[in-house]
Amino acid sequence: MRTATSTNDDASLTDAGLAARIAAGDQHAFALLMRRHNRALFRAARSILRDDAEAEDALQDAYLQAYRAIGSFRGDAKLSTWLTRIVVNEAIARSRKSRRRGNITPLFPTVEPGNSAAEAAMDEERTDSPEQEAMRAEARVLLERALDALPEAFRTVFVLRAVEELSGEEVAACLGIPEATVRSRFFRARAMLRAALASQFDLALGDAFSFDGSRCDRIVAAVLARLPAS
Repeated sequence: MRTATSTNDDASLTDAGLAARIAAGDQHAFALLMRRHNRALFRAARSILRDDAEAEDALQDAYLQAYRAIGSFRGDAKLSTWLTRIVVNEAIARSRKSRRRGNITPLFPTVEPGNSAAEAAMDEERTDSPEQEAMRAEARVLLERALDALPEAFRTVFVLRAVEELSGEEVAACLGIPEATVRSRFFRARAMLRAALASQFDLALGDAFSFDGSRCDRIVAAVLARLPAS
């Protein structure tokens, strides 16, 4: 069992210090690295692969690559950027293999709000009420569907830039593209998302407070039952 002092020491470790400990074979340091970056790296892989299970597999393989190559990390870039590049490359390679095999990932995969194993592993503790959690889950599904419909180049930039809040410079370094390209793709992605979500919202309005089917039958039957006998 690790003491509070060692936990505090872990939290204060710099990227270079963490990388050095991992390079020396410290598996606890490697576990710490994964816990620090799991959420962001999973999202990066998920933005390319559009599948939770595939993204988890890609992330695991990328971590193994990082573990083997950590001795080459020199601190020229942030450790998070170095890791993201490994994850993105692994996810892209998997995506290309999948396309060559003819495997098609569903555009709108079946999602049960609040029942994703990957999401549970990445999420931190929440204090929302069940009702708030349900609303968040429904909103998340709508957003994920709209994101999945974006072209890959725009989707990945948007996730790194808006969801993970990386700077334009950091996203450019992660993806190996000019910063100007990051800006243009980000603005295009945001515009496409707004249009997609507005369309879904308009469709949802038509179904709001639905008054057909069982609700209609129930009210008619209840009123008829209250009429005076003829």
